[in-house]
Amino acid sequence: MRNRVLVYGYGNPGRQDDGLGPALAALIERERLAGVVTDSNYQLQVEDALAVSESDTVIFVDAAVSGEEPFSFTELEPANEITFTTHSVSPASVLALCHEMYGIAARAYVLAIRGYGWEFMEKLTPVAEKNLEQAYQFLKDKISDIISASDTMTLN
Repeated sequence: MRNRVLVYGYGNPGRQDDGLGPALAALIERERLAGVVTDSNYQLQVEDALAVSESDTVIFVDAAVSGEEPFSFTELEPANEITFTTHSVSPASVLALCHEMYGIAARAYVLAIRGYGWEFMEKLTPVAEKNLEQAYQFLKDKISDIISASDTMTLN
């Protein structure tokens, strides 16, 4: 059985606000929501296409150096992006690999939480902690909406 939602947080918790993605994934994991799985890592890799293939919807969560505050949430399309290395890949590339390798076209989003500090320490800045809390509340509601919509489609 496929998971309905995968929340994948990535970033380095040892670099202050770069750890926002894994921090949000950990908060969602504690909720133990039915049909929701979480994963986290320092960066996305080609192997993550397998995890994406096992879910209907994936939400990639990362820290943002700039952009909207407290966070932005955008739908993502697959893209075969050429990079210097496959050591780290973009969410769009992971989606494209998932489709190429497994024939799965998962719906995907990026939740980019605004960060401010990037020093070598395992503590979020106070403003990033507030952004994390707002993103967490938003994501819980969004996951509920996704699962409700999926249940409605199943019944029809």
